[in-house]
Amino acid sequence: MTHTVLVTGVSRHIGARVASVLAADPDISRVIGVDTVPPPSLTRDGGISLGRTEFVRVDLRSPDIAQVIAAADIGTVVHMSLVSAPSRSGGRAAMKEHNVIGTMQLLGACQRSATVRRVVVRSTTAVYGSSPRDPAVFTEDLEPHDGPSHGYAKDAVEVEGYVRGFARRRPDVTVSMLRFANFMGPGVDSPLTRYFTQPVLPTVLGFDPRLQFVHEDDAVEVLRRMATEDHPGTFNVAGVGVLLLSQCTRRAGRPSLPLPAPAFTTLGSAARGLGLVEYSPEQLRLMSHGRAVDTSRLENELGWRPKFTTAAAFDDFLRSRRLQPFGGGRS
Repeated sequence: MTHTVLVTGVSRHIGARVASVLAADPDISRVIGVDTVPPPSLTRDGGISLGRTEFVRVDLRSPDIAQVIAAADIGTVVHMSLVSAPSRSGGRAAMKEHNVIGTMQLLGACQRSATVRRVVVRSTTAVYGSSPRDPAVFTEDLEPHDGPSHGYAKDAVEVEGYVRGFARRRPDVTVSMLRFANFMGPGVDSPLTRYFTQPVLPTVLGFDPRLQFVHEDDAVEVLRRMATEDHPGTFNVAGVGVLLLSQCTRRAGRPSLPLPAPAFTTLGSAARGLGLVEYSPEQLRLMSHGRAVDTSRLENELGWRPKFTTAAAFDDFLRSRRLQPFGGGRS
């Protein structure tokens, strides 16, 4: 038995899966999962079993997280609790506080800790933005032409800045930052998966963007490796290959509805107001210009490649939702 691992965001699907797989590792003495609400497995809603994970209800925006880290002699922190879309009750302001202020509090607690030796942070490829002037693929060292100006992507940019500052102040701590493409898979519930389950898929007239996905199984495996091994640095994480949005709509067996960008935005505002699908401004840019990243740094570092390509991850998601792709799921 070795050290204790803290996982944030365990009430959401990927966070719960990461906590579960780490709790099954005999070389880890304890796994402590924190979130603002109990995981579904601890309520009547069922959900993923967290195994021997100990749940602690903590709001990362409060100083209480420092007490948890100190009391449990945490050795590794896996920060999974970034929220990609505002809740209907809290709105954008609460989302930003949770993402940015919560991360600041967590990193402050890690900086003061004498036991923390490894920090793994979930980020997103959305930090690259989406622009007609983008390169064909982003490597980790490329700066975006038009960086995100608001929303989840801007939060992630700020979070990454604080993480880099922490790494400079604590060079003795191994810091791994993972920029994930959009999660895809049977258990994923996100603005993008909700978009693809609509009966008709609005698209931006004149654009057919390239999209990349990472299957939830591969995401969990990367996070497991990073939590149990030392791999400092920033890494893109995505399935091999890309899909055009038109290929996605055909695979999903859904008709598309091309709309001028202003109409797409108007529809998005109406849908968001009704609590339906999230069409944020960053979603509009993604649906116009797309995004693709290079993952060779991760593959070289781990000696590993994702089991699911982008296309295979999307097809697995479609099968789980009982969506019948045209042509057997091939473009």
